[in-house]
Order: sequence, then structure tokens, then C-alpha cells
Amino acid sequence: MFEWASFGLAWPWLKTAPRGDGHPVLVLPGLVAGDRSTWPLRRFLTQLGYEAYPWQQGLNVGPRDHVIKGLLDRIRGIQKEHDRKITLIGWSLGGAMANALALRMPERIRQVITLGSPHGGHPKGTNVWRVFEIASGFRHDDPRLLALVQGTPTVPTTSIMSKTDGIVNWRMSLAPDSEISENIEVSATHMGMGVNPAVLWIIANRLAQAEGQWRPFKPDHALHSWLYRDPHAFRLADLIAP
Repeated sequence: MFEWASFGLAWPWLKTAPRGDGHPVLVLPGLVAGDRSTWPLRRFLTQLGYEAYPWQQGLNVGPRDHVIKGLLDRIRGIQKEHDRKITLIGWSLGGAMANALALRMPERIRQVITLGSPHGGHPKGTNVWRVFEIASGFRHDDPRLLALVQGTPTVPTTSIMSKTDGIVNWRMSLAPDSEISENIEVSATHMGMGVNPAVLWIIANRLAQAEGQWRPFKPDHALHSWLYRDPHAFRLADLIAP
């Protein structure tokens, strides 16, 4: 509730976030969520000048065949319309699906940004694996699902994650180590990550990079160092993190 309330309060500050070249961005919602849940994020991106698109696949019930086909067609359509590569932003399960799409069609994807999304780990490493099984029709240990959240990134990938997520174990949200991937830790909850002002600002920072000139985020002043942390760096709070 605090994060959703802070979205409006922080709006004047968010309008000063870095701006990029206005390229198209497709936003994928989390498990059993739809485009309404990503409206604040898309509004923010539109305010910054980006062409922000909803996924238009109804509620996210997982990687069913019709959903995957719909997403592939949507990415092709957006990329053809703008004649530019697309950034994918995925919240929770949407981020895992964004990673899978980038592995399948890297020539169309500029970068991937995930919010509290599983990148690997045990299939039961979330508190909603039973909900996922009911909604998607997949078993948690289906090898097709393991393939969905595994693999070395083929496009620049930013995983924004929190050790106070509450739904996805933060270790599952660590993107594989590579020259084109990074992990940024924030203080956020899973359900509020898509409206958390600190998360929105770092998304703007990542989007503002010129195509082909992606670099990992480096805090450049004390506020950034406080808001955005390396999840691998030890802190006393880690002693009590689940």
C-alpha cells in the first residue's frame, strides 16, 4: 500500500528521470494479472516519451501455446511498425516469459528488464507455485518451464530484485553472470514493484542508454548507493533474509 501511495507522491520527481530515444517498450504483467496492473508503469514510460505497449493477452496464466503465439505476433507487429528493436519489461512471471522471448528472437529485442522475476533456481522457490500450476495447467517441474527460466542472456538484461520481495525468493531473481546482464537490488515488495518510485527511476535509467551502448548500472552519488545495491554485497540484513 505504501508503494502504490508513493507513486503519486513521487510523480514530480519521477518526471525528472532520464529520457531516452522513445523506442517501443512492451510490458508483460505477472501471474494472473493483466494490463491494468501495468498501467502506472506504462503511463510513466509514456510520460518519458516512449511508445509503451500493453501485452493484450488477458490475464497472465503462463506460457500456454496461444499466449506465446500472441506475444510472438505482437512483438513482430510492433517491431515492424517502428522498424526498431523493442525493450521487454516483465513483472514476475512476465519477466521469465520476456527472457524466453529474447532467447527465441534476439534480433527483435533491444533489452530485457525484469521485476522480481525468476531467472533460475528450484521450481518451488516461490510462494505461488501452486497458484501457477492451477492457472497454467503446467506442473512446477515441467522441463519446458525449466527451459523458460534458464539460459545465458542473448540481449542486455537487467534483473531488478528485492530481498524483501515476499513472493519470489530473491536468489531465484539473480540473472546469470555475463557481460550483458546485471542484478540491481532495491527495497520493494513483489506486489508493489511495478509502482515503486525507486524501481521506476532505475527502469528509466536503463532505457535511456543508446542502442548498442548498454553498460551495467553504477551508482554515481550517495543516494543511488543507498537506493540501488549489489545483491552479492554482504549486509547485516542478509543474516535474517529468508
